Amino acid sequence: VSVQVHGQGGVKFQNWAKTYGSSPELYFQPTSVEEIREILGMARQRDKRVKVVGGGHSPSDIACTDDFMIQMGKMNRVLKVDKEKQQVTVEGGIFLSDLNVELSKHGLALANLGAISEVAAAGVIGTGTHNTGIKHGILPTQVVALTLLTASGEILECSESINADIFQAARLHLGCLGVVLTVTFQCVPQFHLHEVAFPSTLTEVLDHLEDHLKRSQYFRFLWFPHSENVSVIYQDPTNKASPTGLHAGKGEGWLWDYAVGYYLLEFLLWISTFVPSLVCWINRFFFWLLFSSRVENIAISYKIFNYECRFKQHVQDWAIPIEKTKEALLELKAALENNPKMVAHYPVEVRFAQGDEIWLSPCFQRDSCYMNIIMYRPYGKNVPRLNYWLTYEGIMKKHGGRPHWAKAHSCTRKDFEKMYPAFPKFCSVREKLDPTGMFLNAYLEKVFY
Repeated sequence: VSVQVHGQGGVKFQNWAKTYGSSPELYFQPTSVEEIREILGMARQRDKRVKVVGGGHSPSDIACTDDFMIQMGKMNRVLKVDKEKQQVTVEGGIFLSDLNVELSKHGLALANLGAISEVAAAGVIGTGTHNTGIKHGILPTQVVALTLLTASGEILECSESINADIFQAARLHLGCLGVVLTVTFQCVPQFHLHEVAFPSTLTEVLDHLEDHLKRSQYFRFLWFPHSENVSVIYQDPTNKASPTGLHAGKGEGWLWDYAVGYYLLEFLLWISTFVPSLVCWINRFFFWLLFSSRVENIAISYKIFNYECRFKQHVQDWAIPIEKTKEALLELKAALENNPKMVAHYPVEVRFAQGDEIWLSPCFQRDSCYMNIIMYRPYGKNVPRLNYWLTYEGIMKKHGGRPHWAKAHSCTRKDFEKMYPAFPKFCSVREKLDPTGMFLNAYLEKVFY
């Protein structure tokens, strides 16, 4: 069957943070597998590369191309809900924000979610999105099956039992194995989360890390650079449905946090681009303003997992072996203390994830600590960050770190060969599925060449 597909010219693609962009020659929004097949056929004929994009949230150039871009937003249906197995099969383009709502109609939920749900199912597994919880893996560990349309137009079903090798590659696929058409997630019964955030110190948290990890299922903490201040966040399933007598975090504080806090922070950070020494004062002031009292909240799980990323920002996020957490964080703190010219915005967000068997997972075969650093861009202005970035990368590399695939990093194939025992396996699957490199782009060339 021949379907006429029409690509738009002149579309400018930009990622969410507006830190990377490209101008694809043709931009497609297919509504069927036949149309995607047709686009791939056209790309083969004209010797063009193809990039598939979902929500465009990745803070790097992983989704950029100047050739053909396929935006999967129109392929966003829930195909099947299996109540018995508590599994759901969806098209690759569905946003998790829509999936969360659909699942809750069936009394189901995903056991773990990242901070943002305006991301497509196939993209979440493409880059290894994660949250926190030492008994929980990164989000792709919730995938039990998927279907892949390869460069040659063939459809492969993949799971633990069918095409098992391709499955372990495709659960974190970097967009370079083909087009992910459908994804089957393992769900859990719907649940509410009780969130408690309270102030602490870096010394206390690092000295009692084990206790914190035992005490809360989804434990994370935020460290405020240039200080000892830490905000500890516990999130745990609860049977209580609503916060009775709780100081509801998103209640009366809402206007203050969102409106005043947001505009004030942006303005102060902008001023700090002229007076960098202000940053350490800003970090302390905002800790005092927004994080120095205990806050509790109860809501349906996905509303607690998701929080608004209100700022355009540059981020790095590496995973290190969990036993290196204390050493690495103290080293970062010392580096900032010894170098007064180097400034770091708040927070450094520290999260944890269980080891897994996914070939390119930063948590491959080891429980891990993710350390996320951030530099905001007040009013879109770039803040000098190179020093901080390189210092951080140096510390992460020294401790056997692996960078989050969606974030900007400076690693090349040599690094990945050292970091990932299964890297050669992934490469051979990729070369088999995409011998001409149809799904490569500048970002991926650094990874594979």
